[in-house]
Amino acid sequence: MIDPILRDAESKMAKSVDHFGGELATIRTGRANPALIDKVMVPYYGTPTPLNQLAQISAPEPRLLVVQVYDKSQIGAIEKALRSGDMGLNPANDGQVIRVPIPPLTEERRKEYVRLVRQKAEEARVAIRNVRRDEIHRIDVERVDALGARKEHEVLEV
Repeated sequence: MIDPILRDAESKMAKSVDHFGGELATIRTGRANPALIDKVMVPYYGTPTPLNQLAQISAPEPRLLVVQVYDKSQIGAIEKALRSGDMGLNPANDGQVIRVPIPPLTEERRKEYVRLVRQKAEEARVAIRNVRRDEIHRIDVERVDALGARKEHEVLEV
């Protein structure tokens, strides 16, 4: 009776933790990580499309991302989208690939990212608490239902 509820709660909590890990991967740390620009939206023939669907992103060096575009006609649009983002990136285009150097973090940006990580961590904790609360409620409801069924059975026997 309780085991399926506990397994369900555990899987929901694991999903919350995985989501938090994904959120952390998108935060710039001063080290090149392809997840930093994965979700940058690029206008692809009039349709906003995530960059990871238009190009292969790799990090050959600790402070450099290389974007190998599948459709070479879109290099300009991708470069413009990377430049217009709020990350302060300055991509360089050589006609074949786009090189994106990752600038070092300033003290102000570092503090801003610390605040952001704390906020994301609190959101993950709240999500886990909500799962726990909901599953405890489900267990209580099942116990009351089981108790009610047992009492009803006792009354019918009398």
